[in-house]
Amino acid sequence: MRLIEPDWPRHPRVRACVTTREGGVSPTPYDSLNLAGHVGDDPANVAENRRRLRASLDLSQEPAWLEQVHGTQVLHIDHRHVIAAADAAWTDVPHTPCVIMSADCLPVLFADDDGTCVAAAHAGWRGLAAGVLEQTVEALPTMRSKLTAWMGPAIGPTAFEVGADVLDAFEKTMQVPAGAFVPKPSGRYWCDLNLLARTRLANLGITRVHGGHDCTHSDPSRFFSHRRDGACGRIASMVWLG
Repeated sequence: MRLIEPDWPRHPRVRACVTTREGGVSPTPYDSLNLAGHVGDDPANVAENRRRLRASLDLSQEPAWLEQVHGTQVLHIDHRHVIAAADAAWTDVPHTPCVIMSADCLPVLFADDDGTCVAAAHAGWRGLAAGVLEQTVEALPTMRSKLTAWMGPAIGPTAFEVGADVLDAFEKTMQVPAGAFVPKPSGRYWCDLNLLARTRLANLGITRVHGGHDCTHSDPSRFFSHRRDGACGRIASMVWLG
């Protein structure tokens, strides 16, 4: 199994990883480490892939798999966590992984300096524009000055083509930074999700932001991409307290 370890300064209690598409049992087009149960893959394959991930990370309990809906709901996860519709989760309970699944959308992980809480947010353009990062930060029981964020693999700024409706959605909720939407001759735009997320985090006072360098669309050997492939699996970005 090929995993990515986020490169960010963190408290020794904080653990995190991002899966790639390698190391599972799912067939094409979900090959091979698909961790999502909502994309058409055989549930038995998904269960085995999740089992392999738990074993690889030596997790004592199942991660908190969410029913992601591109919204702003944030859940507090504890030992009794259940599957629920939400696009972010946080925990202050050890050995309780928060996890986001994605195949182009931007996963954002958070950890505080003291190793007392962590969070994971699913920042597709809809959730990002609606305030999922703001809601996640608001939910965390720590000062914003103590938070560090890490941005995982997502569709890059030269691959994410959007219409004017996406630009309008962001203009209603923030001052859009220069370069976040690059016009195309067709009247559409190249959209930079990473820049938009960094700007929104900076507006919250969170400037220690790492990652954001891996493009899912341009790296088919490691990542799923819904824009590139249509039907496909999902990777997982996880953070927890050891």
